[in-house]
Amino acid sequence: MDRWLLRLLIGGGVAFLATAAGGIAYLASGRPDGSGIRGALSVYHPRFPWRNVRGRHWQIISTELEEPSDTDAREGTRGSCPVGMVEVAGNMLQDPEENPYSEGRVDFMQQKTCIEWIQREYPERCAKFDKGAWLALRASLKRKPMHYCIDRYEYPNLAGQYPMIYISWYEAKDLCDEQGKRLCSEDEWTFACEGEEGRPYPYGDGYTRDPGKCVADQVWTPYNEKSMTPRDSEQAGNEMDRLWKGKASGAQAECRSPFGVYDMTGNIDEWSVSVREGERPSILKGGYWGPVRTRCRPTTRSHDQNHAFYQQGVRCCGDAGKPVTRAAVGEAATPLARELQ
Repeated sequence: MDRWLLRLLIGGGVAFLATAAGGIAYLASGRPDGSGIRGALSVYHPRFPWRNVRGRHWQIISTELEEPSDTDAREGTRGSCPVGMVEVAGNMLQDPEENPYSEGRVDFMQQKTCIEWIQREYPERCAKFDKGAWLALRASLKRKPMHYCIDRYEYPNLAGQYPMIYISWYEAKDLCDEQGKRLCSEDEWTFACEGEEGRPYPYGDGYTRDPGKCVADQVWTPYNEKSMTPRDSEQAGNEMDRLWKGKASGAQAECRSPFGVYDMTGNIDEWSVSVREGERPSILKGGYWGPVRTRCRPTTRSHDQNHAFYQQGVRCCGDAGKPVTRAAVGEAATPLARELQ
């Protein structure tokens, strides 16, 4: 017993032991008393140091941190917004038709101007769009004025820190509420990404897909959903580590939208609020590090408000010219979600 620090946990038919060296030894098909173990012993050593937040969320621990006021001064995009936020103002391209499945909507219109496909079937990925064709196609579209504030980075919105993951829509709402902010609407998120030109991608020339600028198109790794529960267990933390392919906020300096908002496509999915009436409000924007759409316009509408997963986080919005009042929280530097009642 001096070789192993015995800590037998059973979750989804998988038992594991925490080793004295900090690894996790997995034993297949074990019973709670440790008998009946079958299969080979394997030890998992996490690649990153992780912390569990309030028994729900996971975040890589980083000693890198830039003060938000210093980031504001360097970026010059704060405007009339609170510290750490970016002022967004301009006129957003509007869908010409209400029918969400119509090929006349902006996302479908953009796809018609793709001249180099990586993958045409869902989740479709375009390597290059024809800028001239898109500018001509969108010329007749109506616009609506937009003016608001949005976090520069993914929550906790701090340069050098890693985004928090394994967050449900309800929990994301709480995280923003605690900061005196709110979840971004679908239109707010989209406009901060695409700008007035309505560019497919937020970075570079806006028309060429480049996984070197934003974290995207990484090889997909199959997940083990049973290993993600309980949410505060060591096996859940190690599953987060095994799947993680993202970067710290600000690490991809060129993953920057026309307004100066970072990591809007790729890295992690971000919870937002749907603008469609009569539908559930929970939507995801931006895609994550895997081989998915990762453009400004597409929206994932597949999950309800309780859904939490390994690549899901959030970014908050607020009203321009309006100060925010942060609620008292129990941990410095990273405001946390309210405990569910």
